[in-house]
Amino acid sequence: MTIYHFVGIKGSGMSALAQILHDMGYSVQGSDVEKRYFTQSALEAAGISIYPFQKENIKPGMTVIAGNAFSDDHEEIQMAKELGLTVIRYHRFLGDFLQKFTSIAVTGSHGKTSTTGLLAHAMEIAKPTSYLIGDGTGKGDRNAQYFVFEACEYRRHFLSYFPDYCIMTNVDFDHPDYYANIEDVFSAFQEVALQVKKGIIAYGDDEYLQKIQAKVPVLFYGFGEENDFQARNIEVTSEGTKFDVFVRNTFYSSFFIPMFGKHNVLNALAVITICHYENIDAAKIAEGLHSFHGVKRRFTEKVIGSQIIIDDYAHHPTEIKATIDAAKQKYPDKKVVAVFQPHTFTRTQTFLQEFADSLKLADEVFLCEIFGSARENHGKLSIDDLREKIEGAKILDEKDPSPLIHFDNSVILFMGAGDIQKFQSAYELYLQTNQ
Repeated sequence: MTIYHFVGIKGSGMSALAQILHDMGYSVQGSDVEKRYFTQSALEAAGISIYPFQKENIKPGMTVIAGNAFSDDHEEIQMAKELGLTVIRYHRFLGDFLQKFTSIAVTGSHGKTSTTGLLAHAMEIAKPTSYLIGDGTGKGDRNAQYFVFEACEYRRHFLSYFPDYCIMTNVDFDHPDYYANIEDVFSAFQEVALQVKKGIIAYGDDEYLQKIQAKVPVLFYGFGEENDFQARNIEVTSEGTKFDVFVRNTFYSSFFIPMFGKHNVLNALAVITICHYENIDAAKIAEGLHSFHGVKRRFTEKVIGSQIIIDDYAHHPTEIKATIDAAKQKYPDKKVVAVFQPHTFTRTQTFLQEFADSLKLADEVFLCEIFGSARENHGKLSIDDLREKIEGAKILDEKDPSPLIHFDNSVILFMGAGDIQKFQSAYELYLQTNQ
């Protein structure tokens, strides 16, 4: 039997794909740096071996799946080529693999992971479904009819995919290290739209997605009346959000999600649209939405004393705004304290004012040093450039997170795509030792 060896198995997509192949009965192992990542718990639970990087991991007869973060001169990839093994990039392997199923890609500048998680949960209640979520979660069902997966627009990786369906949540300018501007981002979405085989589900209130051209039907969802699927009568309760769905202005059904914020209503609406198109019963869809518990690092909560500690992946101004909005909706009587770590110098520089504007929506702001890569040319940019644009903002030191202890009855939002968790861990450790 072929052994699949993953170079960079702790990457979120790689970890999920390894779990899927393992569930389907394939022999899987992988390698990575020794630093612990949140993705590896699921790999360890499945009994998948993880080795430190070294060329000796590569043996004759293996198929090597290489993570996008590793160049062709990586020692394991070099060894694989010397042995004449098949080396295939993650997104290429996934593109071939999904052809075995009715595939549903979920893409967009924001909301991909949450929507993929919600769709996977709703679909598997109704039909055998395999799924790959960008939070490192993957499940392979040997009887799967459907394959739900997150498709990332970064470096146009999603052009490796020719899915049956594609959900497009929005188009926004991000990844400024790669894309020139929002028109460049839209051109990538337009290109992928022409590769979809059966139908596109697109957020219709997005000015760019309204212009999408396709060879297949495009169904629009949103809050505006011109959408095919429209959410109306939104009601926020202490438990979550209720709303009605109208299909082409005719009442379809009422739904409840245990989540807050308009972005989560939109994510649910995208799921309802594709499930309706695939003739899944409304009661099954409602059951899936109601019982969803979220994905990793998306508004993940814990209560410590009078504080609610929330971990969230928000790393773009649009996402920060949505996360603060959700916190205020869920906890209207609490102060919201934002702790934000910018991710990459390029993104920080490009959106400096937008980051400031979105963070000002919180009651208090703490900033952590920019999480950048060694490859970036960051000039003289520092976290102080952002701090100066937000009145009252302070810098948080990982070695002394004590300033956060003063906010009783508050929501502490740790946001970022780098290693913001180390600041949260430092604070939780401080609370344990100073209570």
